[in-house]
Amino acid sequence: MPVRKIIPLIFLILFAPLPASPQDLHEDNEFIGEELSFTEEDGITVTGTLQTSQHIVVIEKEEIESRNAPDIAVLLQETGNLNITRYGAYGNSALINIRGLDSKRLAFLVNGAPVNSSMDGRFDIEQIDMNSIERIEIIYGGSDTKYNVSGAMGGVINIITVKKQKPGLKLGATVSNTSAMPGEYRDRGGETQGPNPEDLLDTQNISISAAYGGKNYSFTTNAFANRAENHFLFTDRYGYTRRKDNNEVWDTGGAASFVWKLPNSAKIITSANFHYGDKNIPGSGFSGNFGKQRDISSHNNVMFDMPRILRDDIASEASLGWNYIRKDYTSPAEIFSRHDQQNIMAINRWSWYPGERLVLRSGLDYRFIYLDSSEVGSRNRHDGGIYLTSEFKPVRQFMIIPSVKAVFTSVGDTPVTAVPKLGILWNAANLRFADSLAVKNNYFRSFKFPDFEDLYWAGEGGMEGNPALRPEDGWGGDLGVSWRIKKMIVFNSTFFANWLKDSIHWSPGIGGIWRPENIGEAMYLGLENKIEFDIPVSKGPIKKIIPSVSYQYLLSYLLSFGYDFSSDKRIPYSPEHTIGGSVNFVWKTGSLLVSGHYESQRFQDRSNLIKLKPHFLLNAYINQKTGKNLSVFGTLRNILNTSYESFYDYPMPGFTFTLGMRAALEI
Repeated sequence: MPVRKIIPLIFLILFAPLPASPQDLHEDNEFIGEELSFTEEDGITVTGTLQTSQHIVVIEKEEIESRNAPDIAVLLQETGNLNITRYGAYGNSALINIRGLDSKRLAFLVNGAPVNSSMDGRFDIEQIDMNSIERIEIIYGGSDTKYNVSGAMGGVINIITVKKQKPGLKLGATVSNTSAMPGEYRDRGGETQGPNPEDLLDTQNISISAAYGGKNYSFTTNAFANRAENHFLFTDRYGYTRRKDNNEVWDTGGAASFVWKLPNSAKIITSANFHYGDKNIPGSGFSGNFGKQRDISSHNNVMFDMPRILRDDIASEASLGWNYIRKDYTSPAEIFSRHDQQNIMAINRWSWYPGERLVLRSGLDYRFIYLDSSEVGSRNRHDGGIYLTSEFKPVRQFMIIPSVKAVFTSVGDTPVTAVPKLGILWNAANLRFADSLAVKNNYFRSFKFPDFEDLYWAGEGGMEGNPALRPEDGWGGDLGVSWRIKKMIVFNSTFFANWLKDSIHWSPGIGGIWRPENIGEAMYLGLENKIEFDIPVSKGPIKKIIPSVSYQYLLSYLLSFGYDFSSDKRIPYSPEHTIGGSVNFVWKTGSLLVSGHYESQRFQDRSNLIKLKPHFLLNAYINQKTGKNLSVFGTLRNILNTSYESFYDYPMPGFTFTLGMRAALEI
């Protein structure tokens, strides 16, 4: 069926009234792992499915505040032990890596709605204020089918800013300052300069918030502003101490959400986020060249959640969202480029509970994308899909979750793609040696539509897009175990394998013109492990000690550009070993957390000739209440002052110290 006939049909189904309402999902809670002990009170889309075969990690508000991270990339590295590749300090481009696949091949959601850029496939994590985040869900591997939007090859990161507030008024504010270590350095003229005392006032953040909860409605709102000079000392490739400059950033923004309770437990949930940023984009190393960039973005969504319509065994929701992203960039050569993109997304999902052993889930999503770019021109695209999932329990402790999603796009040589997935979940019950033991198994296909710059780029610099590109394709699977012992020990281990083909890479062709082609193929094999202890303490001020250790082994093989398994070439920026560890000391009014993150050697190029040396980062975080409504916090990052690069020839900050204050008043 032609796309032009599919689109009206999708709109008709999306907003047609559907019977709806879920039963209490906690009745059968032997399938609910500790990391999934949240409810669906904020909507089916906003939260993940409770009974799932996926490996999911949830970062709650308390942990987010205790880390005092400047952005989501830093938070995910320090809490989830994820690999991050970025071009510098705050405000610089950051790529988050899950199981060897970077941000272009992950799906980012804000309150359940996709927000990846249609221009380049990425999501600028600084667009979301850290103080507005209530929870972050990380879904590893082939994602839950309802979230299997284009690009969800390595997993899904769902950022949730919506929460039903408790009765009353709550006001809050946070202020902080981050200091870089001053010292002597050699400038570009070879002269010795410094120390610069202003580095002690390198970065400031201020955030204010208000929330109100009533009988039938609640709302939250917050605003923030950041100023970051991003001046720090580093050691260059010749052993000289340098001071990074031309990397100044300031940005501001806000967020708001509203939850309105309707009869029969129905709700209307709205959310909006806005961000404005003005930044310098530095050159590599100690180069004095830099570009200037202005960012404007807005993500808005309204959802109608219907837990009870007509029947008590059917649930539904419908949402409508609008995203706007604009980037203005002026290169060091004073060449100006502009990229305006907008998309409108409509989603309808529903669940049917015909019996205790069966749940059927289905849904539709549709998106219209419009791009107006100085390098790409005026372009538009329709895409979306329809999915069907069943959760069948032949016996009480065993669940089979087959699902399939058909996705479509109005451009390219592959208008329709089928994305199947099979999940298996077994949960042991009545064990003497454990509170719970779950085994999870998944097999899945993954895909990614080409981005607009890959298809249509026509800017200067000897580069042009390729409208004939196919979607990136892949298959994968994982097998994991989750084991909780006496509510004191939690152990998770997952083996995973991903095979990726037709990945898009730019390379020089006839006349030296760079064009993207479907020439990439790769294999990823790995093992993820984490063990955490929760040790109560009966004597002294310390009430609890929580140590944890995590380890990821990733073996990647580049199978294109003339290489095969025998060539033993690694995917660039994919460390073989990633180790994390932390110890959290908790007392009645505060906590002290010490954590470390290690990444082994990485490669910058496909030939594995340029190596990035291993690095270890040691951090410490302290939080202390000083009164009923006031608390102070301090954060030491890179305590050992390690000199390292996350992206080749782009140094990262050494030792920094953050000191801040947080006020919260409840009426």
